[in-house]
Amino acid sequence: MRQSTAAEAVLQRRKWELPAYRGRAKRIKPADLFVYAAGALILIIAICAAFPQWIAPYSPTDMMLDAIMQGPSAAHPFGTDYYGRDILSLVVYGSRDSLYIGFMSVLVGGLAGGAIGTISGYIGGAVDAVLMRIVDVLMTIPGILLALAIAAAMGPGLGNIVLAVAAASVPGYARVMRGQTISIKSRPFVTASRAIGATPFSIFWKHVLPNSLSPLLVMATLGIGTAILTGSGLSFLGLGVLKEIPDWGALLSQGRGYLTVAWWICTYPGLAITLLVLAVNIVGDWLRDRLDPKRKEG
Repeated sequence: MRQSTAAEAVLQRRKWELPAYRGRAKRIKPADLFVYAAGALILIIAICAAFPQWIAPYSPTDMMLDAIMQGPSAAHPFGTDYYGRDILSLVVYGSRDSLYIGFMSVLVGGLAGGAIGTISGYIGGAVDAVLMRIVDVLMTIPGILLALAIAAAMGPGLGNIVLAVAAASVPGYARVMRGQTISIKSRPFVTASRAIGATPFSIFWKHVLPNSLSPLLVMATLGIGTAILTGSGLSFLGLGVLKEIPDWGALLSQGRGYLTVAWWICTYPGLAITLLVLAVNIVGDWLRDRLDPKRKEG
């Protein structure tokens, strides 16, 4: 009788403790709030880039002569520029090219650098020596300087600036993928696959490549912010997109001469660049923590 009473007491206590424990487990950590806010900001900017005509209050080419260089107001929350164009509308429309440069340059650079690093690490020998010496030469040149030289040689244009920024990121991706490939191909499960007669292509496709992609994915996510900054810097220098609707870097360049009399012209495009890069870096750090088993254990 006493044993059943004690057992019932334990069960009753656990019944009350379990919901409390679950509540603590589901409680959102303060660090997660930054990740959610960063993800929401990236989503908002992506929507602005995809549907600017639905969000911008004015056309970016409308020149309102009666509202030239007006400060932020209810009619123009971000003010107007020296042509009477609405800055908010320019920022919304300019997000399209800025996001395109950031994501496409990372995609092109990640694919090219990842392919070079994977081939170099998996084949080894003379192929590895030749490819890595080329990568070493490229790594001696600062990324922004390399992108600047390529953009200057190819000329302004959206495609050219994507290639310039992508080329500057290739050495980093190649180094990461080479190291990861060399590490994976020496693992016991790869050795076992080779021992049972698996072909080199099968080993690469089924074992080496899938297990090497996590660091590349994390690096690409973190590289989006750098790519956006580099693209904006090239546009600021006049080597970016030459269009009637400027991107954020070009908006900064156009407003720098009016900083003392109309601070809002370049402040809001610069703030957009800062917030987007910060949001991408926060999401990249979160993704790195989720994909890195060592950080999970810690």
